[in-house]
Amino acid sequence: MTKTPPSSFPHGVGRPALRALAAAGINDLVQLTQFSERQLLALHGVGPKAVGVLRVALQAQGLDFAR
Repeated sequence: MTKTPPSSFPHGVGRPALRALAAAGINDLVQLTQFSERQLLALHGVGPKAVGVLRVALQAQGLDFAR
């Protein structure tokens, strides 16, 4: 079994969502602020649960999704 590298995203974001974010070139929370929730949900593998976890992580750092 191969180990996955540590993610800069919070625990609770599933592997399919992490793969989708990486494929879109999104590697950290700051880059995530350039995308709206709708844009993220359009990525195959990113669902409402992942967006919710990411929203909480962004808000904890005083950040938010693009409008």
